[in-house]
Amino acid sequence: MAVAVVAATALWLSSGGSGAPRTVTAGATSTRHGTGTTPAVPATTTTAVPATTTTVDPGTLPQTHQLPGTTDAQFQAGVAGLWQAVVTGNPAPALPFFFPLSAYIQVKGISDPVHDYDTRLIPDFEQDIATLHAALGPDPAAAQFVSVTVPERAAEWILPGVEYNKGSYYRVYGSAIHYTLDGQARSFPIVSMISWRGEWYVVHLSSIR
Repeated sequence: MAVAVVAATALWLSSGGSGAPRTVTAGATSTRHGTGTTPAVPATTTTAVPATTTTVDPGTLPQTHQLPGTTDAQFQAGVAGLWQAVVTGNPAPALPFFFPLSAYIQVKGISDPVHDYDTRLIPDFEQDIATLHAALGPDPAAAQFVSVTVPERAAEWILPGVEYNKGSYYRVYGSAIHYTLDGQARSFPIVSMISWRGEWYVVHLSSIR
């Protein structure tokens, strides 16, 4: 079975900032000398124009049939966030890599998907991160990320009616994060990832429960 290997990355995506300066020309004046007219020299001021950024929650948009890859910037940033969460024991950096609630509402055919997400999926994910962090021992910062493997050829398109779903997505089992600690090669699983609009998201980290 072929796997896709993404080289180690510690990239974090950031957004915001200000836009390029804009030159604004003030009102012109002229000076008369005798019968001639000297063209006015326009006064100029430079003002910074704030950039306008709009972030759209991808989970509010329709699903697509695009099979995710593992080399795009969003996936690499998600893996980096997951790794940071495990090293620090803080799940916050990994949450953008977790399947969005808004998308979960679209695909899950159960009576209260929000309650299931908030009381089962997220707590399980946070507990898995805490357990993985503890496994790094007294000096978790000594662990070094190596790679992530995703068995892309094993990805399946899940149809409505399967797994209590009303929507479809790609699902892949058996991904893993590889790292070294104290000179030894180690790994931990990403048990299940599912797709939304051509991107992989974690839905079960260490186990499905």
